[in-house]
Amino acid sequence: MIELSVNVNKIALLRNSRGGNVPDVLHAARVAIEHGAYGITVHPRPDLRHIRPNDVYALAELLRRDFPGIEFNIEGNPLAPANSQGYPGFDELVARTRPDQCTLVPDGDGQLTSDHGWDMDRDAQRLAPIIAGLKRSGARVCLFMDVQAAAAMPAVRACGADRIELYTGPFAAAVAQGQDHAAALAPYAATTAAAQRAGLGVNAGHDLSLANLALFATIPGIAEVSIGHALIDDALTMGLATAVARYVALLRNAGRAVPGVVAGVNA
Repeated sequence: MIELSVNVNKIALLRNSRGGNVPDVLHAARVAIEHGAYGITVHPRPDLRHIRPNDVYALAELLRRDFPGIEFNIEGNPLAPANSQGYPGFDELVARTRPDQCTLVPDGDGQLTSDHGWDMDRDAQRLAPIIAGLKRSGARVCLFMDVQAAAAMPAVRACGADRIELYTGPFAAAVAQGQDHAAALAPYAATTAAAQRAGLGVNAGHDLSLANLALFATIPGIAEVSIGHALIDDALTMGLATAVARYVALLRNAGRAVPGVVAGVNA
């Protein structure tokens, strides 16, 4: 079964728009876990627009205390330094919380959302020592990668990463625009297969939703999906507990909803 990690950034964004602690990020994480989430994902950014360092520390403590089997995944740009706004730097967040997984994303400080992966020709040399340090802390390390990067998978493995996370924004856009499903899936299946040949696990995330996840989940070998924006949108109408349960049920039945659609593209 493909596992679901729930990204709680949007809960924090809504809270920050008003001040105080409503909605409560910790309560949202607890509800997600109690209704089937395998993990909790946060992506703290240097401008503190949503998840803040104190949230990261509090979530780490909640999971250690009450949910020790639940994966904690911290996303972020490891090259972004500490700043005067209170962002302590990615390394400090990891050192204080010791997450199960670190997903490294090449976001700029002011970037609205993640929209591209690492360029291994440019970034591999500087990523290698960072990855080694994160792995010494006990974390699995995952690199956010574009689907066009199938040829870069050996370089990803060589620099020490354990997994990739496929950027699925273009897939979601193609499905929403009514493009041929097999054509939309083919490059993702091919890159997943290339990653597996290189000894890498494969995660995926960005704009996955109830409208397209069953289709994406027909790709063999996906270990985990990280979903936040669409899931929180669904939660506004059906409630968070129901939304999480719907995503988990869909993933539990992965591969059966759209039979045969990836035949021949993952060889």
